[in-house]
Amino acid sequence: MSDMSRPVAYRAGGDLSDFFALAKPRVMSLVVFTGIVGMALAPATPHPVLAVAALLALALGAGGAGAINMWFDRDIDAVMERTKTRPVPAGRVPAAEALAFGVTLSIFGVLLMGLAANWAAAALLLASSLFYVFVYTCWLKRSTAQNIVIGGAAGALPPAIGWVAATGGLAALPVILFAIIFLWTPAHFWALALVRTDDYARAGVPMLPVTRGAAATRRGILVYSAATAAVTTLPYVLGELGAVYGIGAGLLGAGLLWHALTICRRRAGSEMRMFWYSIGYLFLLFLLMPLDRLLVGP
Repeated sequence: MSDMSRPVAYRAGGDLSDFFALAKPRVMSLVVFTGIVGMALAPATPHPVLAVAALLALALGAGGAGAINMWFDRDIDAVMERTKTRPVPAGRVPAAEALAFGVTLSIFGVLLMGLAANWAAAALLLASSLFYVFVYTCWLKRSTAQNIVIGGAAGALPPAIGWVAATGGLAALPVILFAIIFLWTPAHFWALALVRTDDYARAGVPMLPVTRGAAATRRGILVYSAATAAVTTLPYVLGELGAVYGIGAGLLGAGLLWHALTICRRRAGSEMRMFWYSIGYLFLLFLLMPLDRLLVGP
């Protein structure tokens, strides 16, 4: 499984684009976006400069955790088609530099969050980073098919962090936002895992399609899609958000379920269509939340 024993020819340091890639910018952008939504929905409004600083801290924390993830996973990344061109396995950034970069970003992110917002938000950011690195990356990813289910908790925390950064405490709505992302994550990643089953098997990563097979994975996608669609109705049902969000969430949830059903029916190309739809689904769902507040009011 591992090729860590093979020497890798590194060039003299990576360029800026390599270090930017280490921070997983696509994941970071989703983290910051959902953090912005959590902050925007909060009843308290921080000073714009402090809000920007808090969001920068969130980005640094996410980027640091991503870089440490790439450092630890360099052995399996090297044997997977999807990840073998990443900066560390491709030899563009030495492993020690990637680790130092990730730790530095993480520390600065937590400190900046504490200074710009509050130490409760900083503690939540630290917990998210530690969970992603030690619980998901170092333990769950290589040991259980439930890796992405449990590990998804780290990626579900940003809207709660944004809320706490604005208010200093939690409430029902940010907990629901956490639940939405937590339940959305397995179906999103399992759709891709169905396409990349051979890749994960070759790397020895026990993703659900590898350990339980495609049929069980398809059922899991349907179950988690249904759970996600159900939980997204709670902000409307509980009166936290209005009809603009409620109608939009219902339509988007119907689309998610339709894509999950097409996977269960084994229609050609349904897995990648589900994967890409799920990304747009989460973005539009969270975009509807502040839009609803703008149009309908609190």
